[in-house]
Amino acid sequence: MLFRSQLDGKFVIGMGVGVPGRVDAANRRVLSGGFLDLSDLALAERLQSEIGKPVLLDSDCNMALTAEIAVGAARGHCDVAMFTIGTGIGGAIALDGLIVRGRSSAGQLGHLTVDIAGRPCACGRYGCVETTSSGTALGRLVKEAGLPADTRIETLLANRQENPAKQIINAWIIPLRAAIDSLVAVVDPELVLLGGGLGRAAYEALSLAPAVSPWYQCSVASAVLGDEAGVIGSALSVLNIDRKSTRLNSSH
Repeated sequence: MLFRSQLDGKFVIGMGVGVPGRVDAANRRVLSGGFLDLSDLALAERLQSEIGKPVLLDSDCNMALTAEIAVGAARGHCDVAMFTIGTGIGGAIALDGLIVRGRSSAGQLGHLTVDIAGRPCACGRYGCVETTSSGTALGRLVKEAGLPADTRIETLLANRQENPAKQIINAWIIPLRAAIDSLVAVVDPELVLLGGGLGRAAYEALSLAPAVSPWYQCSVASAVLGDEAGVIGSALSVLNIDRKSTRLNSSH
């Protein structure tokens, strides 16, 4: 590989890789992917063989949330959930400072159902919030409204009180509010972060769709690390595993 020489330094202890979709981090397996499906590829093994260093594999959202908790918008919080809004919608949950994994790949927040009679989703169900509030969904709403395909969300937000911008934003953000409220009802986090390429815009738009019930009030914030979040989280995850390994070895 072109970058192998860059990984041969004595200070490089491993590589962290964040992958969109469902990932079994413990077994270093990609289980599925919506827009990028690497489930048939032994990715971790191939990379490890190429670079000669340990490879940690996880979902890109888990990596991003790890970074935001350590050095970003969720610093000082232990119970945090994060939606990453881009082409699709990813998600991650941390409780007591640890990523929630369930059997293998908990935190698939893009597949919270917001409309049981809604559009088909890549996961095989209908009406997931990914089908209503992702970047792909926003593009569809813009097209259906007869606006130019290159209409930006910033333009819509600047005209949020006028149709068709108002109708598009409502159709895009109200289902996301429903997904956030459902998440809060189950997990009751201290903070919900909105990240990804459209995270900041979604946070701004969310002011137009406040929580309906006083039961499900929760602080919502925009992630701050941007496209670097996954990279930072990947590095931190590798460092954390190395520190744990060092402590275990020193105890023998």
